[in-house]
Amino acid sequence: MTAASATGTATQASRPLSVEEVFEISRSREVALARLLTTYIVTGLVFMLLPGTFLGVWNLLTISTRHAGDSVSPAWVQAHGHAQIFGWIGTFILGIGFYSIPKLRRGNAFMLSFAWICWGLWTGGVALRWFSNIYQWHWRWFLPVSAALELCAFLMFFRIVSGHRPQGSSKPRLEEWICTVMAASAGFLLSLVVNLGATAYVALRGVSPAFPANFDQRYLVLSTWGFLVPFVWGFSAKWLPVFLGLRSLRARWLLLAVTGNAVGVVAALTGLTRAASVFLLGGILGACFSLRLFEPTQQAAKVRGVHASFPIFVRAAYIWAIVAAGLGMWAVLEGNAQGIWGASRHALTVGFLATMVFCIGQRVLPAFSGMRLLFSTKLMFAGLLLLTAGCVLRVSSEIVAYQGYGSWAWSWLPVSAVSEMAGVTIFALNLLLTFASPPTVPAKV
Repeated sequence: MTAASATGTATQASRPLSVEEVFEISRSREVALARLLTTYIVTGLVFMLLPGTFLGVWNLLTISTRHAGDSVSPAWVQAHGHAQIFGWIGTFILGIGFYSIPKLRRGNAFMLSFAWICWGLWTGGVALRWFSNIYQWHWRWFLPVSAALELCAFLMFFRIVSGHRPQGSSKPRLEEWICTVMAASAGFLLSLVVNLGATAYVALRGVSPAFPANFDQRYLVLSTWGFLVPFVWGFSAKWLPVFLGLRSLRARWLLLAVTGNAVGVVAALTGLTRAASVFLLGGILGACFSLRLFEPTQQAAKVRGVHASFPIFVRAAYIWAIVAAGLGMWAVLEGNAQGIWGASRHALTVGFLATMVFCIGQRVLPAFSGMRLLFSTKLMFAGLLLLTAGCVLRVSSEIVAYQGYGSWAWSWLPVSAVSEMAGVTIFALNLLLTFASPPTVPAKV
């Protein structure tokens, strides 16, 4: 290479980028991020439909036929729950978290590759857990390996997320919704650490891959109230004031609610179930008060791109959370309350968590995945309506049937299962059709 050509190359490399080149680089980064997010979301939908919902429906059909809540293998029930909590919602959280990191948005290819490695570890861990619980092939090895893969994936995610600092002040003031999400992340981490320890213990001393019933009851409180519920509160505090036109957040009340909820989780883990039920109910009531969900709004809700019933279902979801906490308190006072405990868990996981994912997911994911519009608002309404109807049937009939108040309720359990499965199938179909549609730019978010 001659001196002149070398000078010309250096000059070309150092010249300012044109507007077209900057736009193309930015577009390529957005396409890469949208592809990453879509992969995480589609993976979560697969876990939701097959290992999660389908297995749950199968379990419920068996229970209904035999008229016995304990007629299904605990390992199968726990496989269903793990796929729903970590395989579905956990994968959604990781994908949205990676998408929201500004470092990835600046085109950091190294971090982007880490996000893909994290997806592989997480997906492998959740799938291996389901396989171990269902088929029990070499489960003493695969069970702890699955938990280790999930923990490694989260630590990789946490390392990247925690490395981000807002621009400006070296010690910026954290908004209350961020503090809430941080508390939820701590619950996420603790859930995975406890899961690793429990799987190792079961692998060494257990007779099956299922956790002992008493421990599983406490672990479910940790992974739902301690992990998923604060996540929903945090993102509700960030998005719902805008989406629903709510008045300004009562920030201190939100932090008090998170604190009370954390105390309730700790109390449940230590066996103080009565105290736990009081704090968990107080926490959800405090969260509703802080969000001003049931107060007059200051402006109309923004329902462009979603069904007009969106605000109704969001509020209904929080009512389900209050019902779940109330049923938990009833179960503590009742003593022998298998059906009431089950109804409480279902009101929380399906009534609150799944409904909020259906609402918020179909509100924000289309825009995140390449500036798309939701494929069908009518499908959104149909999915939410079927999910809600199924949840009403399941919660009510589970209490009546399991507690022996009426044998007729056993026949309603399969109806509730089919209704909920139809709802989640429509939700998944609507998102998949949205991702398959060409990108567009909505007039206003």
